[in-house]
Amino acid sequence: MRTWMLALAAGLVLPRFLPALPSVWILCVLGVLGGLLLSRRRWASSGLLLLGFAWACWQCQSAIDDRLPVSQDGRTYWIQGTVSGLPTSTGDVVRFELEDIESRHAGLPSKVRLSWYGGPQVRAGERWRLAARLKRPRGLVNPHAFDYEAWLLARRIGATGSVKAGERLFAPHSVNSWRDRLRLRLMEVSASGRQGAVAALVVGDDSGLSREDWQVLQDTGTVHLMVISGQHIGMLAGLLYGLVALAARWGFWPSRWPWLPCACALALAGALSYGWLAGFDVPVRRACLMVAVVLLWRLRFRHLGVWQPLLLALNGVLLVDPLVSLLPGFWLSFGAVAVLALAFSGRLGRWKWWATLTRAQWAASLGLLPLLLTLGLPVSASGPLANLIAVPWVSLTVPFALLGTLLLPLGAIGETLLWLVGTSLALLFELLFAMATWQPAWLAVGIPIWALLMIGLGVLLMLLPSGVPVRALGLVLLAPLVYPPYSEVAEGRAQVSVLDVGQGLSVLVRTREHALLYDAGPRQGDFDTGERVVFPSLRSLGVKRLDILLLSHADNDHSGGAQAIRRLLPVARTVSGEPQRHATDLNAKPCENGAEWRWNGVRFSLWQWQAARESNQTSCVLLVEANGERVLLTGDIDQAAEQALLLSGQDVKAQWLLLPHHGSRSSSSEQFLRAVEPSAALISRSLHNAFGHPHPAVTARLEASAIDVYDTALHGAIRIDLGDFSVAEIQRAERRFWREK
Repeated sequence: MRTWMLALAAGLVLPRFLPALPSVWILCVLGVLGGLLLSRRRWASSGLLLLGFAWACWQCQSAIDDRLPVSQDGRTYWIQGTVSGLPTSTGDVVRFELEDIESRHAGLPSKVRLSWYGGPQVRAGERWRLAARLKRPRGLVNPHAFDYEAWLLARRIGATGSVKAGERLFAPHSVNSWRDRLRLRLMEVSASGRQGAVAALVVGDDSGLSREDWQVLQDTGTVHLMVISGQHIGMLAGLLYGLVALAARWGFWPSRWPWLPCACALALAGALSYGWLAGFDVPVRRACLMVAVVLLWRLRFRHLGVWQPLLLALNGVLLVDPLVSLLPGFWLSFGAVAVLALAFSGRLGRWKWWATLTRAQWAASLGLLPLLLTLGLPVSASGPLANLIAVPWVSLTVPFALLGTLLLPLGAIGETLLWLVGTSLALLFELLFAMATWQPAWLAVGIPIWALLMIGLGVLLMLLPSGVPVRALGLVLLAPLVYPPYSEVAEGRAQVSVLDVGQGLSVLVRTREHALLYDAGPRQGDFDTGERVVFPSLRSLGVKRLDILLLSHADNDHSGGAQAIRRLLPVARTVSGEPQRHATDLNAKPCENGAEWRWNGVRFSLWQWQAARESNQTSCVLLVEANGERVLLTGDIDQAAEQALLLSGQDVKAQWLLLPHHGSRSSSSEQFLRAVEPSAALISRSLHNAFGHPHPAVTARLEASAIDVYDTALHGAIRIDLGDFSVAEIQRAERRFWREK
């Protein structure tokens, strides 16, 4: 039975690792073959593997087919739909999901995610008629960055877009509308400034937590505590089960009612009620199913051991929705349960409560380490200690938060309870902040597969019982954590990485011992590209400090993320084409026209038009040369600045040219392209941007000159090994079935 369940689970998760999905006729053949093999007991495991694979691929393909067609990408439509989930408001931006889509245009997806800048208040359950510009699901693609496209597909969102205009058709009339009203009520109570945290624990809405709160939770490895997950659902179910068990032990439970079935039924009812309150999102559905399986195991099948219910829950979750394997939370939740089962199974004797709690935190922190590294998630050094304190703290807080919410109709009683809950959470955040300041999270360098397997084996050995002879070898196998293996840049060479930051620019230039960042990407509302995209990419590439942060000029699309980079990374020096326009805490120095220096045999030189009359013209231009191969980074200079650069006498010939001003009509003149003579042009921009970059006239010039084009909107991040005279590497070449080509 265990072998069969393992085979089925393997088939259900296998599509997650495919570069492309098989065709429909291949899936039909595999399904029929799996059914035939299933009829023979000897080949039943292979049959379940094929059936699970075919089912998961079919589900994935159906979600992909529900995306916005390519022919309708970037167009504006009038659509009608119902607001699902809980809308969030940040500044003047309202974000929400719309489902049950109706439109006179055929082929639109059944669910979309929209942003409304300056829009009115939107409530869950409302029906709206909207004019929305829709785009196919697409995300930024950088080394070891968050995969937004996978997240959208897992939620079966077929398009994203922005609202231009709209009107409300019907008032809220769904369960979500009730949750939305409850969320608003919770945000109005006095909770020592922690109303957002209370709402996160009660209704699963984390939009009330600030960016600083999330940073603290990430640095201390306690993000899971503020997102309703298996821990919260399981804790409430365990509490209700324990209350019945204690009442039965102390003689308070009616003898005519068998306590065990009643305890399991009450625990399941509590878990489902909490899940309903939290909106039955993907993690909540997964947690409720796991609790149901565990309770069933406790009621009837305890003799089968702990692994059977875990495998049953795993297969149940994957059969209901195979797309959950695209989410990191799926792997972390089941991984945590598996690690705890391994750490506590097969041990003799009884554990004291404090020893059990300590061992659980140690095992979970160590056991999840390989998964965190594989998924490219931060690893918290203070996590074991923080969780040792925070897990019981939050576990004791949640029941009072739910009780206070239940008693809100009574006025002062419910509000007083929630004030106590808010005060408790405020104290917890103060403690977590101190831990985060002492030891922030560590984002590992991109570790190769062989090293990850080595670390995984080492962790597995260390989790084995102490009597196992080879257990000590686990410490040796963790060596890649101390000395991470990553390729260093050779002497006399430079590695140039044009990061995918949307409509903006950020380029990393690394030599063997030095690093320079040319621009830091945009900051748009609460989304700081410097913090969310550029910094993780720098760390994954092994950059621990910047020798120079060079900002071409002060426009937001080039310098918006600069403050985040200064906050998160040591920066020796900041240089800008417009130092006077930056915040004083950046301490930016002016671009020195004609400045030159060498790092590890690589030559760098700066140029700036001294007669510039407006911001784009002041862009600080950087030329990098390694072993005779050059790249010219031009910021946002226009044709007048290009002409001034040519008249300055600078040698501008370069194999690689970053197109000025993202390829706008006012730049990249024919004379400038002839003078530079690039073999390839680099464009940093977002797809379907409002500025029309790159302009068709510029594209025509590039085609006429037979210049190859590398475009972050089409190719993702671009890497050039300067000095090797090789072709560029593009991030989207690493194929995933859910990723746009």
